[in-house]
Amino acid sequence: MKHLFVVNPAAGKENALPALREKVAALFPELDVEFYETKSEKDATAFVKRYCESHPEEVRIYACGGDGTLNEVVSGAIGFSQASVASYPSGSGNDFVKYYGGKDAFFDLRALIDGEEELIDVMQIGDRYAINATHFGFDSAVAKTMTNVRRKKIIGGKNAYTTGVIKALFTAMKNPCRVTVDGELLNPAGSILLCTIANGQYVGGSYRCAPRSLDNDGLLEVCLVRPISIFTFLKLMNDYKIGTHLENPAFAKFMVYRRGKEIKISAPDDFVYSLDGELVTGGEFTVKILPRALKFVVPKGAKPLREDHIAVRPEKAV
Repeated sequence: MKHLFVVNPAAGKENALPALREKVAALFPELDVEFYETKSEKDATAFVKRYCESHPEEVRIYACGGDGTLNEVVSGAIGFSQASVASYPSGSGNDFVKYYGGKDAFFDLRALIDGEEELIDVMQIGDRYAINATHFGFDSAVAKTMTNVRRKKIIGGKNAYTTGVIKALFTAMKNPCRVTVDGELLNPAGSILLCTIANGQYVGGSYRCAPRSLDNDGLLEVCLVRPISIFTFLKLMNDYKIGTHLENPAFAKFMVYRRGKEIKISAPDDFVYSLDGELVTGGEFTVKILPRALKFVVPKGAKPLREDHIAVRPEKAV
């Protein structure tokens, strides 16, 4: 098997490529390995697609960066049966791997290279894809700020999401759009505070927005919160962060929760939404689930955060 490391040099605080190259060579001197350093936005998608088109043999592709890099690699690998995708989470935002317990397991190169491939779901949004979450309203306003401050001291890095939240409290508490899940309109009033469509469980570094989400069940988790006051938002925010909002009765009159396969969004043309943290502008879009469409590499020994009473381990990919 070919092992292809796609490295985003702009991800994280420093370029991970030199140390990664040395580590791989030391641990696996006989490994059939190749490294590729991305040159610009979307370059990872274009490179992975070109590679898969010209190399029919089995390949494991490691997305070395944050959620954006993982998104680009997934978008290039989707549809190629010989390709599996792994994450080496060296970016500032690594939300999807929290579904499997966090980035430490994925930084263990021996466990990652010896990991098992599992079939997981992927979201399709027009000609684009997402593996973790599509979110908008308050969340996309937060993501927009995060993009602007992530490399700044104090307010950036691990604090970028908190910085985004503070700004959004004053600019994005009521957002015009309508959300329909499998034919059911969730908000006839036509406005939201936020809406998250999730395949993973976390957004923003530490917010467990979809604690019941399974990445292999053919369904997406939709959590819509109606406009509320800043005071109420701050009062309930900790539950949203730790993932107890679905059980908290205080959320009942503000929140609509559904599981579905096709989610349609109708909004103004300048509406901003986020695909795995990457911002996109568009007034009308549809999010569809592609069941078990990707072979994802889970490090040896890593366990997903799936609820026992509804969890079914995905079949091993062949």
